[in-house]
Amino acid sequence: MDFTKDLSNALKHLTTNGAFLSTKNGNIINTMTISWGYVGFMWNKPYFITLVRPQRYTKKIIDKATSFTISIPYDKLKDELMICGTKSGADIDKGKVVKFIPAKSVDGVVIDGCDTYYECNIRMRDRLKEENIPEDALDKHYKGDYHYLYFGEIVDCY
Repeated sequence: MDFTKDLSNALKHLTTNGAFLSTKNGNIINTMTISWGYVGFMWNKPYFITLVRPQRYTKKIIDKATSFTISIPYDKLKDELMICGTKSGADIDKGKVVKFIPAKSVDGVVIDGCDTYYECNIRMRDRLKEENIPEDALDKHYKGDYHYLYFGEIVDCY
Protein backbone atom coordinates (compact mmCIF):
# COMPACT_ATOMS: atom_id res chain seq x y z
CA MET A 1 0.00 0.00 0.00
CA ASP A 2 1.43 3.36 -1.05
CA PHE A 3 -0.44 5.96 0.99
CA THR A 4 1.42 8.76 -0.83
CA LYS A 5 0.14 7.76 -4.28
CA ASP A 6 -1.74 10.75 -5.72
CA LEU A 7 -1.50 12.47 -2.30
CA SER A 8 -1.12 16.00 -3.67
CA ASN A 9 -4.24 15.57 -5.81
CA ALA A 10 -6.19 14.07 -2.91
CA LEU A 11 -5.23 16.93 -0.57
CA LYS A 12 -6.01 19.51 -3.24
CA HIS A 13 -9.55 18.16 -3.57
CA LEU A 14 -9.97 17.73 0.20
CA THR A 15 -9.16 21.39 0.79
CA THR A 16 -10.98 22.88 -2.20
CA ASN A 17 -14.05 20.66 -2.70
CA GLY A 18 -14.26 18.61 0.48
CA ALA A 19 -14.33 14.94 1.34
CA PHE A 20 -16.58 12.53 3.19
CA LEU A 21 -15.64 11.36 6.69
CA SER A 22 -17.64 8.20 7.38
CA THR A 23 -17.87 6.17 10.53
CA LYS A 24 -19.89 3.25 11.84
CA ASN A 25 -20.88 1.99 15.26
CA GLY A 26 -22.90 -1.20 15.06
CA ASN A 27 -25.74 -0.52 12.63
CA ILE A 28 -25.39 3.25 12.88
CA ILE A 29 -23.57 4.77 9.91
CA ASN A 30 -23.01 8.44 9.21
CA THR A 31 -20.95 10.61 6.93
CA MET A 32 -20.12 14.28 7.07
CA THR A 33 -18.22 16.66 4.84
CA ILE A 34 -14.75 17.73 5.89
CA SER A 35 -12.21 20.08 4.35
CA TRP A 36 -9.49 19.81 6.98
CA GLY A 37 -7.27 16.81 7.62
CA TYR A 38 -3.68 15.64 7.77
CA VAL A 39 -1.90 12.77 6.11
CA GLY A 40 1.51 11.86 7.45
CA PHE A 41 3.80 9.33 9.00
CA MET A 42 4.17 8.77 12.74
CA TRP A 43 4.92 5.86 15.01
CA ASN A 44 6.43 4.25 11.88
CA LYS A 45 3.01 4.07 10.23
CA PRO A 46 0.90 6.17 7.85
CA TYR A 47 -1.84 8.23 9.49
CA PHE A 48 -4.81 10.36 8.56
CA ILE A 49 -5.82 12.79 11.29
CA THR A 50 -9.36 14.09 11.06
CA LEU A 51 -11.12 16.69 13.17
CA VAL A 52 -14.70 16.71 14.46
CA ARG A 53 -16.43 19.45 16.44
CA PRO A 54 -18.09 18.35 19.71
CA GLN A 55 -21.63 19.26 18.60
CA ARG A 56 -21.56 17.12 15.44
CA TYR A 57 -23.71 14.00 15.26
CA THR A 58 -20.68 12.17 13.81
CA LYS A 59 -18.82 12.67 17.11
CA LYS A 60 -21.33 10.50 18.96
CA ILE A 61 -20.68 7.70 16.48
CA ILE A 62 -16.92 8.03 16.00
CA ASP A 63 -16.34 8.06 19.77
CA LYS A 64 -17.66 4.49 19.93
CA ALA A 65 -16.19 3.37 16.61
CA THR A 66 -12.93 1.56 15.95
CA SER A 67 -12.38 3.07 12.51
CA PHE A 68 -13.25 5.79 10.03
CA THR A 69 -12.90 6.25 6.31
CA ILE A 70 -12.18 9.24 4.11
CA SER A 71 -13.69 9.28 0.61
CA ILE A 72 -12.46 12.06 -1.66
CA PRO A 73 -14.30 12.87 -4.90
CA TYR A 74 -12.46 14.82 -7.58
CA ASP A 75 -14.71 17.51 -9.04
CA LYS A 76 -17.96 15.56 -8.60
CA LEU A 77 -20.57 14.76 -5.95
CA LYS A 78 -20.69 18.48 -5.13
CA ASP A 79 -24.40 18.45 -4.22
CA GLU A 80 -23.85 15.44 -1.97
CA LEU A 81 -20.89 17.13 -0.27
CA MET A 82 -23.02 20.22 0.33
CA ILE A 83 -25.91 18.25 1.81
CA CYS A 84 -23.63 16.10 4.01
CA GLY A 85 -21.90 19.27 5.21
CA THR A 86 -25.04 21.23 6.05
CA LYS A 87 -27.52 18.57 7.23
CA SER A 88 -27.13 16.42 10.31
CA GLY A 89 -27.35 12.65 10.23
CA ALA A 90 -29.52 13.03 13.33
CA ASP A 91 -32.15 14.63 11.07
CA ILE A 92 -31.73 12.86 7.71
CA ASP A 93 -30.61 9.45 6.48
CA LYS A 94 -27.43 10.24 4.58
CA GLY A 95 -27.60 6.80 2.99
CA LYS A 96 -30.34 8.33 0.84
CA VAL A 97 -27.96 11.15 -0.20
CA VAL A 98 -24.87 9.04 -0.99
CA LYS A 99 -24.35 5.35 -1.68
CA PHE A 100 -22.52 3.60 1.15
CA ILE A 101 -20.47 0.57 0.12
CA PRO A 102 -18.53 -1.71 2.47
CA ALA A 103 -14.94 -0.69 3.21
CA LYS A 104 -12.34 -3.24 2.16
CA SER A 105 -10.18 -3.38 5.29
CA VAL A 106 -12.02 -1.79 8.24
CA ASP A 107 -15.44 -2.14 9.84
CA GLY A 108 -17.05 0.71 7.99
CA VAL A 109 -18.20 2.13 4.69
CA VAL A 110 -16.87 4.35 1.94
CA ILE A 111 -18.83 6.57 -0.44
CA ASP A 112 -19.34 5.11 -3.90
CA GLY A 113 -18.02 7.15 -6.83
CA CYS A 114 -15.06 8.82 -5.15
CA ASP A 115 -11.51 8.89 -6.49
CA THR A 116 -9.35 8.36 -3.40
CA TYR A 117 -10.13 6.38 -0.27
CA TYR A 118 -8.34 6.12 3.08
CA GLU A 119 -9.45 3.39 5.48
CA CYS A 120 -8.22 4.00 9.01
CA ASN A 121 -8.23 2.27 12.39
CA ILE A 122 -8.54 4.77 15.22
CA ARG A 123 -5.40 4.62 17.35
CA MET A 124 -5.72 7.80 19.41
CA ARG A 125 -8.21 10.55 20.27
CA ASP A 126 -7.51 13.97 21.76
CA ARG A 127 -9.11 17.40 22.01
CA LEU A 128 -7.63 20.70 20.94
CA LYS A 129 -7.06 22.93 23.92
CA GLU A 130 -7.71 26.66 23.73
CA GLU A 131 -4.31 27.57 25.18
CA ASN A 132 -2.53 25.63 22.42
CA ILE A 133 -4.38 27.16 19.46
CA PRO A 134 -2.79 30.17 17.73
CA GLU A 135 -4.67 33.37 18.49
CA ASP A 136 -5.44 34.13 14.84
CA ALA A 137 -6.97 30.65 14.46
CA LEU A 138 -9.01 31.10 17.65
CA ASP A 139 -10.47 34.36 16.38
CA LYS A 140 -11.25 33.00 12.92
CA HIS A 141 -12.36 29.41 13.54
CA TYR A 142 -13.61 28.94 17.10
CA LYS A 143 -16.33 29.97 19.51
CA GLY A 144 -15.40 27.55 22.30
CA ASP A 145 -16.22 24.44 20.24
CA TYR A 146 -12.72 23.04 19.91
CA HIS A 147 -12.29 20.06 17.63
CA TYR A 148 -11.58 16.53 18.70
CA LEU A 149 -8.77 14.91 16.74
CA TYR A 150 -8.95 11.30 15.62
CA PHE A 151 -5.65 9.69 14.66
CA GLY A 152 -6.40 6.97 12.14
CA GLU A 153 -3.73 4.52 11.11
CA ILE A 154 -4.15 4.14 7.37
CA VAL A 155 -4.54 0.41 6.76
CA ASP A 156 -5.71 0.71 3.16
CA CYS A 157 -5.84 3.37 0.49
CA TYR A 158 -6.87 3.18 -3.11
